[in-house]
Amino acid sequence: MKTKSAAKKRFQVTGGGHLKRKHAYHGHILTKKSQKRKRNLDHSALVDRADEKNVKKMLLI
Repeated sequence: MKTKSAAKKRFQVTGGGHLKRKHAYHGHILTKKSQKRKRNLDHSALVDRADEKNVKKMLLI
């Protein structure tokens, strides 16, 4: 059974078993976004509990 390559590139498992993800909207068209907004998008976030099951299934965890 193979893992989903897209999920493998986008998510990382934390020490406590949660899933870390990046924020969207930080790839391009950054000139119209405020410095504060871009700075906040730079930090990583955790995958929501409602989505964790599906993501773990993709990663075969």
